[in-house]
Amino acid sequence: IDEVDVAIDVNGGGIMGQAEAVRTALARGILKWHNDPQIKDIYLSYDRTLLVNDSRQKESKKPHGRGARKKFQKSYR
Repeated sequence: IDEVDVAIDVNGGGIMGQAEAVRTALARGILKWHNDPQIKDIYLSYDRTLLVNDSRQKESKKPHGRGARKKFQKSYR
């Protein structure tokens, strides 16, 4: 790995999201460069999210409420 020089540019998201994106990109790059299934097993046993990102996103706000699910208080009188 001494002969490898890495530069990664990240756009969008927050600091933690960018850090996880860089981490995943490095892990996938090393895995593709070595082409060794043993490295993949090591990554998966250490942390599965090194190779697979969490693709969940924030649910959008809906009308008649303060957020995605919470609704304004209703009065019957």
